[in-house]
Amino acid sequence: MLHQSFSNNVFECGTDEAGRGCLAGPVTAAAIILPEGFFVEKLNDSKQLSEKIREKIKPLIEEKAICFSFTHIHNQEIDEINILNASMKAMQESILKLETRPEYLIVDGNRPIFSKLGINTQHGYNFTKEEIELLQSIPNQSIIKGDSKYLSIAAASVLAKTYRDEYMNRIHEEFPMYGWNKNKGYPTKEHREAIAQYGPSKYHRLSFRLLPEQLSFDF
Repeated sequence: MLHQSFSNNVFECGTDEAGRGCLAGPVTAAAIILPEGFFVEKLNDSKQLSEKIREKIKPLIEEKAICFSFTHIHNQEIDEINILNASMKAMQESILKLETRPEYLIVDGNRPIFSKLGINTQHGYNFTKEEIELLQSIPNQSIIKGDSKYLSIAAASVLAKTYRDEYMNRIHEEFPMYGWNKNKGYPTKEHREAIAQYGPSKYHRLSFRLLPEQLSFDF
């Protein structure tokens, strides 16, 4: 059973990301504050849920939440600051977008949520001094496998995954040869075969190894 709260603060925010291991598309994060007594049947770590269940419970999560937000960090910015920093920045931006200021933050993983803060980029949003100070003022805790332990992180994982999937379905219409409506940008055999045949698109992460070492692009 998922726990309601880690800190017992009324406005505790959970945050998580999706798409870190993909070859194309954004890394997407969500942040959410849940009310006391929050319950959505079948809510769990998004990786443990089918696409059908995620889509079914997404509107229930949003309807019952005190507030929520999500952020896409796109492939150009990922290439500029690396995927780990981009994942953190996506969560940080999502926290700043919340209508209610969190009193406490819990994040999935073992990396402090503000270990990298205020990285200036050419392709994304740069935080103001006031925003950095605001984020630094919020107590926070990283929790290994937090998306399978706490409701708010699990809810954030579902929102991050579903919003990212929606984005990948949209850009699939532009580049249907890569099969993003099915693989969502992950390095499947079919995805890599399409990259080998057609080359990378404007949505691919060029800092990633898009093809196996024995293959190269023929430009």
